Amino acid sequence: MAPPTEPLTPERILEATEEVLRRHGAAKANVVDVARALGVSHGSVYRHFRTKAELRGAVTKRWLDRTTAVLSEVVAGPEEPPAKLRHWFTALFDAKRHKAGDDPELFATYSVLTTEISDVVDAHIGELAGQLTAIVQEGVGQGQFEAPDIPATARALFEATAHFHDPVYAPQWSRPGAQKSFDAVLALLLRGIAAP
Repeated sequence: MAPPTEPLTPERILEATEEVLRRHGAAKANVVDVARALGVSHGSVYRHFRTKAELRGAVTKRWLDRTTAVLSEVVAGPEEPPAKLRHWFTALFDAKRHKAGDDPELFATYSVLTTEISDVVDAHIGELAGQLTAIVQEGVGQGQFEAPDIPATARALFEATAHFHDPVYAPQWSRPGAQKSFDAVLALLLRGIAAP
């Protein structure tokens, strides 16, 4: 085994893990495959990630965080709350569609991993709900939204749009009419929380 040409870092391990998952799928990929791809011993990988489950959790979080980062930019943006809410959901739907359509093998693998690593998924959903809560709070503060319980309203918005971001519905995202359905649901939700 040749020594690695650059230092072994958690980021390099996660990049290699993603490639191994793409090639072998969640069921067959293992730490030995990751180590082989990096040109190191599997013990070297375990120095950074103590268990296979920890490595899988970290690579899943990294994958989910890509979407969270894009959405954070929307939350911090200058748009008025109704436009920001529409932009946020559109960015979420687009990100999910691209993940499913651009790299279906990896998307399928991560769909399996997210069912195994519920704490990572729960934290991700919590972050998304927090972002939505911030947008709804901003809208209420500006008198554009009406929401007696802001966190519950944010959670309801998230759940009402699950068809457009929950991976279980991924096969339907590329069907004709999916965008039109998304636009109709979003328009209905925005009308539902609009201040009189």
